[in-house]
Amino acid sequence: MRPSHVLVFLAAGVASAFAVTGTAQAHDQWNHAYAEGISVYLGVQPAAIVARTHPRDHPEGEMHDGTPVGRYDQHVFIAVFDAETGERIEDATAEAGVAPLGLARVTRPLEPMVIAETITYGNFFPLRNDGVYEITVMVTRSDAARPTVIEFAYDHRTR
Repeated sequence: MRPSHVLVFLAAGVASAFAVTGTAQAHDQWNHAYAEGISVYLGVQPAAIVARTHPRDHPEGEMHDGTPVGRYDQHVFIAVFDAETGERIEDATAEAGVAPLGLARVTRPLEPMVIAETITYGNFFPLRNDGVYEITVMVTRSDAARPTVIEFAYDHRTR
């Protein structure tokens, strides 16, 4: 499969995973949560997958200051929706803090990026060990004075 086909397949999979219709309900998946009228879907994938589908000389290869090449680097990304209407929120600012349980948090902005002609937000984070990571997402809508904070527990396995 050519790299461009892999990208289309990956983008279609991500877009379908983030599809939301109607009002968001209580989450029953590890990667979905909502608070204060915002519904957030979380994705985590190895940075190596991004590197394979986006070579350095491709525009997406430079997203988030370039794809890291470390074996522990992961691409953490979110899709954000209005919980009442189900419409995607594409004009927010976002950041995430990622930490193994009880250890220091790495906080970075989640930069807007286009996947399947829609906006998602993401960045790269090191996840060096197996185990549960706390991923705290802060989303500030364009008309909000303060961010909405949503927490996820992500069980990371390297094997």
